[in-house]
Amino acid sequence: MTSENTLVRLRTGVTLNVALDGPRDAPPVILLHGFPESHRTWREIGPRLRDRFRLVMPDQRGFAGSDRPQEVEAYKTAGLVDDLFALADALSIDRFSLVGHDWGGAVAWAAAMRGDPRLERLAIVNSPHPFLFQKSLIEDSEQRSASQYINAFRAPGIETMIETKGFDWFFEKTFSSHVDLSLISDSEKRQYFADWSQPGALTAMLNWYRASPLVVPPPGVTVPLPDVLLRLSKPIRIPTLVVWGMRDKALLPVQLEGLSEVVEDIEIVRIAGAGHFAPWEAPDEVAAALAPFLAGEAMATAAPQ
Repeated sequence: MTSENTLVRLRTGVTLNVALDGPRDAPPVILLHGFPESHRTWREIGPRLRDRFRLVMPDQRGFAGSDRPQEVEAYKTAGLVDDLFALADALSIDRFSLVGHDWGGAVAWAAAMRGDPRLERLAIVNSPHPFLFQKSLIEDSEQRSASQYINAFRAPGIETMIETKGFDWFFEKTFSSHVDLSLISDSEKRQYFADWSQPGALTAMLNWYRASPLVVPPPGVTVPLPDVLLRLSKPIRIPTLVVWGMRDKALLPVQLEGLSEVVEDIEIVRIAGAGHFAPWEAPDEVAAALAPFLAGEAMATAAPQ
């Protein structure tokens, strides 16, 4: 990536490392990454969008070059959404579009449900709507089974296990079941290791899972739908695009069912040849879907692969 990086102190009390790209007077787009990455999630998307948009790509709190609070409470969703709007304020952004992948998508969904008029358009890449995700964890046995890693990441001492087994092991466990590892260059792999090895980094990243209210029952156990569902079902009224790598083994296609019931204005683009890490696994297809949507033009659809 050739974007410029800057440290931005937020009124929420954290300092974020933020990559900026594209013309300063272009329509602003904030892009939020997920676990266990950084703003570099967008390393292939940025060059494909920078001519048309002002791209704002933070390392979210707990990741890479940003502050890494160690308390679980620091990663509750409301505070993460506060970071987003505080970042817009700090950069004097009045209105913006928002793109989120993985945990970044979780923040993006929650921001859209808040109804803040500064957020004009929402794009999601392989990140489930919280209401539909929680519902599927209760009702869909395959999704429940695929999501047991969440409980593993919440376990006390998981950081010590990762450090004992080594970052090579963590790298392979994280990515090998999702993508061809040859897609990740040696320099990118070294950057992952450098980010993960910073003091407190593993705890900070894993606290995103620990702070989440999601209930992930063990396989085969019958449980009622939790009350938290009522707080996750507020309708989204801004234009919304969902781009989904259909080979995602962690977040199954069931997450696309029912979206029209919780989002008033939605378009779904399915990318048959990509999985969970679609932003850098299939950047041409993802960017081709994002660009017209973010510009308010007619949406493109991805061809089956």
